[in-house]
Amino acid sequence: MVYASSSSKRFSDSAGETLPLLAYLILSCALMLTDHRMDLGVKVRAQLSIFIEPVWWLAALPSRMWSGVDDELATRQALQESNEKLIHELQIVNARMQRMRAINDENQRLRDLLNASRGGSMQVQMVNILDVDLNPYRQRIVLNAGANQGVKVGQAIMDAGGILGQVIEVSNNKATALLVTDADHAIPVQVARSGFRSIAFGTGEPDRLVISDIPQSADIRKGDLLVTSGMGGRFPAGFPVATIENLSPNETGLFMVGRAKPAARLDRGLEVLLVNEIIPSPPALPPPAAANTKPLIETPELKAPEVKDAKADKAPANTSAPVTDVKTDNNEAP
Repeated sequence: MVYASSSSKRFSDSAGETLPLLAYLILSCALMLTDHRMDLGVKVRAQLSIFIEPVWWLAALPSRMWSGVDDELATRQALQESNEKLIHELQIVNARMQRMRAINDENQRLRDLLNASRGGSMQVQMVNILDVDLNPYRQRIVLNAGANQGVKVGQAIMDAGGILGQVIEVSNNKATALLVTDADHAIPVQVARSGFRSIAFGTGEPDRLVISDIPQSADIRKGDLLVTSGMGGRFPAGFPVATIENLSPNETGLFMVGRAKPAARLDRGLEVLLVNEIIPSPPALPPPAAANTKPLIETPELKAPEVKDAKADKAPANTSAPVTDVKTDNNEAP
């Protein structure tokens, strides 16, 4: 009897430990289904981000304090060398900008000559990076601008190197952007040299993109620059995305797989450019409208006299013809 009572006691203890675990499992499954069906997790995170913002500010406080102390402790010689280097780089950039202006003016003249100008202006906004997450399963960054600053889901972000990613979540004062190297990201690209279009997929690695199913006859080779093609309307066309590093056949041997290095500096920099929108210039069509209105007013007045003159001209022509014929006949008779 003693052993039976002790064994039943142990069974009840194990059951008491298992029931809370089952309850937690059921609750977690219910929460996952609710988040998947109703997207409650996104809404809750957007609201909780307002309360977590002071935590971000406190977490970044030591970095800001150390940055200020480091600037104060910098020597005069280091500052002078840095200024000279920056002045030299600025001169080079100014020279390149002058050449780019000349090329832009020439392109604009050619477009005007061919009547193929594409009007439009791109608006950009500089924002700071609050947090970077570069793990293999989730490569995202947090920006210090949100819906209050005009940020919208789907906007492209870039840095000095090229396209960096796109915004996927927006709260009041923060936004989350998905990097081009994330495994869930894809971007339409085009080979700048040949114009071949394809799609570059993220691999989860911070320094590699992949282009799959490339035909054997495609005009693409190592060292080619991939730029945005503008397909889909989310990324503006013509911005660098990656550079082809190598090409190799796939498992079937019918297609090639290209591996490219991103042009954006994913592992450095604290500021990015947020592309707000591309505003097309309105087409000016006053001359066709004026040309269409004039005939509508003048044609009724012009048709009436033309019909009368035509009838008047036809009558004498018919009467004169038989008169001349009669005269010729009379002259030939005698």
